[in-house]
Amino acid sequence: MKTGETRIKILLVEDDVNLGFLMVEFLESKGFEVKLYRDGISGLKGFESGKYDFCILDIMLPGLDGFSLAGKIREINPDTPMIFLTARSMKEDKIKGFRLGIDDYVTKPFDEDELYCRIMAIMNRVQQGGPAKGDNTFLKIGRYTFDPANQLLALGSNTRRLTLKENKILCKLAGSMNNIVSREEIMNEVWGSSDYYTGRSLDVFISKIRNYLNEDHSLKITTIPTIGYILMVEKNRENS
Repeated sequence: MKTGETRIKILLVEDDVNLGFLMVEFLESKGFEVKLYRDGISGLKGFESGKYDFCILDIMLPGLDGFSLAGKIREINPDTPMIFLTARSMKEDKIKGFRLGIDDYVTKPFDEDELYCRIMAIMNRVQQGGPAKGDNTFLKIGRYTFDPANQLLALGSNTRRLTLKENKILCKLAGSMNNIVSREEIMNEVWGSSDYYTGRSLDVFISKIRNYLNEDHSLKITTIPTIGYILMVEKNRENS
């Protein structure tokens, strides 16, 4: 994923080596540039010496815990978006994190697509100049507001709760707005296979999502035969 012509650069601080490498591989497959650090002190030094657009921080880190690391990063650059990635789900931890200026909080174990959606939702708001802090993350799709964490698609006062598969598919399309998302990639990530019958199911889900978005004429899901789909936004018609 790119911001303009520049790749989004992510600072990832995670002391679980296996999880860290898996996250790097996943995020790089999405087009991000990722630098992994395994403790809070090296993560802070990395942030001080580099230029990062986004931070993903574990809380339970050796040397310097995630709360302390986030506070020091905020002293250096108060505007860098951050997500806490942790096995701890206590309400007090979340409140402490948000008071430090954390943008979101993802609890292990987590779905990679959910993490991707949350990153893109935060970056989308930052790029549009909207509020970047808070417990909820949203993607703006034309006139619609998409809340992937709660599987909600809203237009004005009308809100629809999506099924899990609908939510994942729309998340992938919205996360790559105006770019092709391959059929095989969607099928493998949503269904775990890419056979003929899964393809037919995907066609049905795409048709449903098209119907959900049909009240905004600036939006269009284009099928690229045998390749995939593009969720397109015609900016000149966005407010019509």
